[in-house]
Order: sequence, then C-alpha cells, then structure tokens
Amino acid sequence: MDEAKDTENHRREEDSAPLPFRAAVDALRAARLRPQIEVEPTPPPRRLAPHSYALEAAVVDGDQDLADGRLVLLHDPAGHDAWRGTFRLVTLVRAELEPEMAADPLLPEVCWSWLTGALQARGLAYGEPSGTVTRASSHYFGGLSARPAASQIEIRASWTPREGLGGVPDTAAHLAGWCDLLAQIAGLPPAVPGDASVVTLPQRRGPQSR
Repeated sequence: MDEAKDTENHRREEDSAPLPFRAAVDALRAARLRPQIEVEPTPPPRRLAPHSYALEAAVVDGDQDLADGRLVLLHDPAGHDAWRGTFRLVTLVRAELEPEMAADPLLPEVCWSWLTGALQARGLAYGEPSGTVTRASSHYFGGLSARPAASQIEIRASWTPREGLGGVPDTAAHLAGWCDLLAQIAGLPPAVPGDASVVTLPQRRGPQSR
C-alpha cells in the first residue's frame, strides 16, 4: 500500500514539474531500444534534486541476465554549479566476468572508455563526466565452497547532457547510448553490423535466474 501511495505521489509531482523535465521524461518513455534490453521505471532517489526520474534495465538472454543497471535523470531548474547545467544523468551498470578478464589491468580504463565512446558514437554533447569503475571477486567457503569464484565489474558514472531547444536535452538518445554500454558490457554484438572496432566482454558463465 505504501509503495502504491509513493507511486501516486510521484506521478503528481511529475505532473506539476517544469515543462522541460516533463518533456525529457516523456522522451525516455517513448524511446525505442534493442529487444534484448528490458527497461522499466523504478522509484527515483528523492534528495539528489528537486525533480527526478529513474529507469532500471537488464540485458536478457532467455532466463539469464547478462548485465543490469539503473539510469536516473535529475533536474534542478535553478541550475547546479557542479553539473554546469540544469539536468544530470546518473548511472550504475554491472555484469559478471570471467576471472581472467577481471584480472586484466587495463579493464577499468577500457570500461570507462565504453561509456564515453557510447555517447560519442551517437554524436551526443555532454559535459562534466565523472565516475568510478570497480571490479570485485568473490570466493566461497564452507557450505558455499561448491560455487565457483565469481568476478563482477561495476560502473558508476554521471554526466550533464547538453540542453537543446526549450532547454530540453535529448534524453532518448542518451538512453540509447546508455543501452549500448549495457549491451557491450553484457557481451552482445554491436547494434550496427560490421562494426569491428567495438570489443565486447565474453558473456557471463552459467545462467543466473532473474
């Protein structure tokens, strides 16, 4: 019941939000994405900006999630010094890796270049990018010792999408670029056939139930 009430309250807040924010959210909702990527709205953070909207996504292959993530759109009509704009996109993307891939010393730099490259490949103007790339390994003992060691990569990032006509950024294109990153980290082939310049990670080992 509380969740339903929160959803209704958030819808009312969206309805009363400034027109540029509503237009940016409408563009996110109308975006057409790769069929392997399932996207749905999720409750956004409340304290990062006066207005926010969030999506969560998973790259799906049958009953297996190859990668997942969250994208949050923030809007402060008064502007934000650190953003150098009135909008900000914040993301978390993660996927499991083969241990030998996780051991590659260049992996963090490569993963960060996937994010910036995904935006640049779509000709998107953005500024003030920042973030972290984290890799972690899990080893199991005792009652869990039968499980193989697991490695995971996680990208946390944010950037300021440049505003276009009416002060509205092209959020649909930024979402598509973000989905390109998700697909790449999941090990899917490029959306454009024949693009051999894109290097993808091997798909994760074994199925992981959703």
